[in-house]
Amino acid sequence: MKVLDLFCGTGGFSHGFEIAELGFETVFGIDVLPIATQTFNANRPNALSISSDIRKVRRSELSDRLKLKRGMIDVIVGGPPCQGFSSIRPFRSTNDDDPRNSLFEEYASFVNYFRPPVFVLENVVGLATHKDGSTVALMEECFKNLGYDTQWRILNAANYGVPQKRERLIMIGVEKGGKIEFPETTHNFSGPTIGVKDKRRVHAPSYDLFSMKEEKQKPAISVMQAISDLPAVQSGEEAKFYIDPPSNEYQHSMRRHVKNDLKMHLATAHSSKMLEIIKHAGKNINCIPKGMVTSGFSSCYSRLDADEPAVTITVNFVHPASNRCIHPIQNRALTPREGARLQSFDDAYVFCGNRAQITKQIGNAVPPLLGKAIAGAVAKSF
Repeated sequence: MKVLDLFCGTGGFSHGFEIAELGFETVFGIDVLPIATQTFNANRPNALSISSDIRKVRRSELSDRLKLKRGMIDVIVGGPPCQGFSSIRPFRSTNDDDPRNSLFEEYASFVNYFRPPVFVLENVVGLATHKDGSTVALMEECFKNLGYDTQWRILNAANYGVPQKRERLIMIGVEKGGKIEFPETTHNFSGPTIGVKDKRRVHAPSYDLFSMKEEKQKPAISVMQAISDLPAVQSGEEAKFYIDPPSNEYQHSMRRHVKNDLKMHLATAHSSKMLEIIKHAGKNINCIPKGMVTSGFSSCYSRLDADEPAVTITVNFVHPASNRCIHPIQNRALTPREGARLQSFDDAYVFCGNRAQITKQIGNAVPPLLGKAIAGAVAKSF
């Protein structure tokens, strides 16, 4: 089953479809950042990748390059950047190249041109409440006009084996009259949902109607369960080889395609002032003695909990001043390798670019294990 990955970034979403081993093959990815498409292509050399503003790509020419016509694409996945929410209007044009289209409209135009049986649109939770819900309703109306039924839910990656409390809005669309299913949760984590009043939209663990207990749920993967096998490093240090063997199922899965070479496990070289701040770090900024820091959100200069999934990884997870990203027991921020682990990228996944570029790619990605779970639900639509 052939997959197009729009706004693909590193390709985390489509990688999830691939590792589901259900017959999904990613044939195309597009992203505006050249370094992201380089990473995408490094991990799937047989796919076509384009670095471009999607509004400049003609679908007819792409179809010719792929040798795939309408009806030959099975799934389109992707997350139009949320900066485009404010420009979404009633769907104006399905023309092959309408320069007035918003980024969401471009996504919709790809769906309309290739007519896949299924599409999956991923985005931030804030889309659910943007303009009091009118934006997501407009999206659904657009797809309805194109002949697709849609449903959307809020999914937490921690419920699918990702060691991170990362919530995302997932919209699944099928050709009119088709079957829509969301993936059954596999791991038990129940935390607050950001700003969604209608809890029916939150796809939570299923319950036994008689006992009201979660069924067949494993405990959520914690931060230390995800990264404890990685060698201890101090500020500015790098480890290039594993020392300890994997100690649990998650660590085994992360290392299954590598031998002894360890990549991207380089800690940020913190200043002496930052190291002093980090020594005092706790659950939030209030743990820092008064006067030591002058500003910052409550989550800044904060340590991750060892025994819980991480908070949402951001594009600056190697800098404690920007978010909660200090190692649970070591006095430093996370390394890029640890960030990739918390996003569920296995250690063999190739990231291109310098350290800053790699960190941004990791923070922006869709966790592959979330993509894998969605792929399992999508497969049932066929």
